[in-house]
Amino acid sequence: MLKTIFKCSLFVCTAFFTTQINAQVDPHFSQYYVYPQSLNPALTGVMDGDYRVAAVYRSQWASIDNGFNTTALSGEYATDKNINLGIGVFQQVAGNGGYHYITPYGSISYTGIKFGAAGNHHISIGINAGLIDRRFQPSKMQFGNQFNPSTGKYDASIPSGVYIANASTSFDAGAGVLYFDATPNKKINGFLGLSFAHITKPTDNFSNPTNPTTIPIRGILHGGAKISLSETVTLTPNFLLMEQGTAHETMLGAYAQIKGGEGFDLLCGANYRFKDALVPFAGFLYKDFTLGLSYDVTTSDLGKVAGNANAFEISLSYTGRKRGKAVEKAFICPRL
Repeated sequence: MLKTIFKCSLFVCTAFFTTQINAQVDPHFSQYYVYPQSLNPALTGVMDGDYRVAAVYRSQWASIDNGFNTTALSGEYATDKNINLGIGVFQQVAGNGGYHYITPYGSISYTGIKFGAAGNHHISIGINAGLIDRRFQPSKMQFGNQFNPSTGKYDASIPSGVYIANASTSFDAGAGVLYFDATPNKKINGFLGLSFAHITKPTDNFSNPTNPTTIPIRGILHGGAKISLSETVTLTPNFLLMEQGTAHETMLGAYAQIKGGEGFDLLCGANYRFKDALVPFAGFLYKDFTLGLSYDVTTSDLGKVAGNANAFEISLSYTGRKRGKAVEKAFICPRL
């Protein structure tokens, strides 16, 4: 029972108290490129097609009172006027529903900045806006000081002494810029992006309803290069640097794409999130569909304290084209 109380307390501390300090890091995915509204709104509509829909699901720390279950859905549409539109919703539920986080967003990007002899070097700029809505259900939470030593069980009648506001809703906005080289038949095609989330500094009503703090701006630098090793194999090393308040995240990795014929490509690779997890990745492309699977193998001290604190992630996306529209030339997409 003590172990169960400890795990519940660890979850609550992670989900609740991190909303009160500058070291907060927003929920995000290991397959971060699947949900552009969170990574960089300048990615909206930047794809090898006219529209794209994607979904990603993550189950994290399942051994800690059901941990975190995170889902995101997104849709993008590229117009003929270099103006691209996107919508997305991001939801996280934790601790048997005791914590609920949802962020619906809309995004827009402009991709008309092109340079180079053939105009294959692109710069995209984008913005997004939406709401951050977070809710707690204290009745579904258990705290360590509610452990009754006389019975050896959790006792809901014992006051926790912790104040939790039930809801916090704020307007939010972000912006980003992206460069990518879409030159066809080139050995190396690079891409680099910079984005800033929470530039409106949305309020965090959980910390103190009468004098709320603000959610710190999150800055992300991401990039990589698509390297053609042969006619059938490409390698894409990539990186992600993220900073929010006093928290930092660094992720490095690479994935290979191996052509299998008849519209089928195999994907495989791995990323390493420093001081946190090793993330092997596998998937495939079949015609216009992309399926990705990843698994976070925890390398931090959390794994020693909480046991199986790993995470599983699955994504599926579909990229389509308008009927009757011919493909003008190969397009080097700066993401999966």
